[in-house]
Amino acid sequence: MEKKIYNEIDWRIRIFDSLSFPTLILKPDQVVLTANTIFLEKFNTELDQVIGKTCFEVFYHDKCPHKNCPFIKVLEQKKGQSIIRRVTTLTGKHLWEDRFFSPILDDNGDVAYIIESVRDITRMKNLEIALRETEAFLEKAISGSPIAIVAADRYGNILLMNPVAEKLFGYSFNEAARTLEVKQLYPDGIAVAIMEKLRNKKYGGPGKLSATRTTILNAEDKEIPVEINASLLYEDGEEVASIGIYTDLRDKIAAEKKLKETQNQIVQSEKMASLGKLAAGVAHEINNPLTGILLYANLIRENIEENHPQLKNLQYVLEDTERCRDIVKNLLAYSRQTTPTREICPINTLIEKSLSLIRDQKLFLKINVVKKLSEEKLPVHVDKNQISQVIINLIINAADAIDKQGTITLRTYLDKNTQMICLEVEDSGSGIKKENAARIFDPFFTTKDHGKGTGLGLSIAYGIVKENSGNISIKKTDPHGTIFLLELPTVNLRSEDLIY
Repeated sequence: MEKKIYNEIDWRIRIFDSLSFPTLILKPDQVVLTANTIFLEKFNTELDQVIGKTCFEVFYHDKCPHKNCPFIKVLEQKKGQSIIRRVTTLTGKHLWEDRFFSPILDDNGDVAYIIESVRDITRMKNLEIALRETEAFLEKAISGSPIAIVAADRYGNILLMNPVAEKLFGYSFNEAARTLEVKQLYPDGIAVAIMEKLRNKKYGGPGKLSATRTTILNAEDKEIPVEINASLLYEDGEEVASIGIYTDLRDKIAAEKKLKETQNQIVQSEKMASLGKLAAGVAHEINNPLTGILLYANLIRENIEENHPQLKNLQYVLEDTERCRDIVKNLLAYSRQTTPTREICPINTLIEKSLSLIRDQKLFLKINVVKKLSEEKLPVHVDKNQISQVIINLIINAADAIDKQGTITLRTYLDKNTQMICLEVEDSGSGIKKENAARIFDPFFTTKDHGKGTGLGLSIAYGIVKENSGNISIKKTDPHGTIFLLELPTVNLRSEDLIY
């Protein structure tokens, strides 16, 4: 019997001694009953130096510095308790320990002993701290990124949306995560197409999509052009999430458009300058013989009988010669390099003056001229006579575009973005063909029937407007009509300084 008890005790001692963590057995008064071998090795001590001492004497060589020691709770609740502590060794090294207190109950259910195990979790804790710091850094990097970032899981649930993405898409992250799937951030079919590209090696993958232009959909259902870089995230070879990085292209596209317009204007200006020199030379060379033809043809006309069989042919010669003279006049006007005499006056006054100067009022018998003029003064700093010529040209062209029957709308306003005063001349015609719109300001280009136009009107208008530091362009053209936009510089003056 004694041998059996001894063997059982020996068996329990061997189990206790084989525990992989430093362990003490404490009495309810916190006095150490025994310690396992690994404890003695860990703390570089002997068993007789530990037995009979309190646990805090063993660990701290003094009273317990911890007010929230789990030992008391184990006695009270008779349940295991644990605590993680940061300790400093005698050499000043900082360690992290996980201490677990387990009760051993007697036959009456009272706590007879308490096992205290000490587990060194310094490495794990340091990794945890490093991970937390990395996560904090990444969170700051993502939150502070100037580029929109959105992440979603494999089912399309939104996992992340940084502040720039919130602004771009028009949703808060909480709202998007709660109510949206990632495909709802795109027009129909776009999200599927992006995922197909992500899985296609041709686009940098699989799993990667390099700078690709696409379109997103914001909270107002407005389509926004963006450039997207995307990637798939994998775990054990399976897709678990996707991340998209978006660059808003609206400013870039606007800048590209502005650059293209500027380049076109430069080309147009250079073309007009070259043609202007040529036109001046041609006009002067033609003008002298043309004057002689008109002179002698008129002399013949004065001396020929009314019933002469060649009278009709002579009349044709005179009409065509007069037409050639008008072309020469336009050529000279086109080539003339003059400095505008600028004055300050309201744009609406210029429009009213221009309308009163149109001689052929029969043009407007079946035309409804609608004036949607700004109530503001809108002063422009221009050569009044030159700009009146441009306005008249635009109005007559609009009348021709609607075949002298329809509506012409004149609209003035201040463009707050460019700080330019704008005049729109809109007609209700059938619009300008796409292939003609790019050439509409070219010299000698006309869509009118042969003999009804020289093709210099809009070219001259273009040159005049540029001389007055303005712009002229086609704002819109479609089968319902065309809008020409005239932009002129403004000034900030008192009303008494205006010339009416």
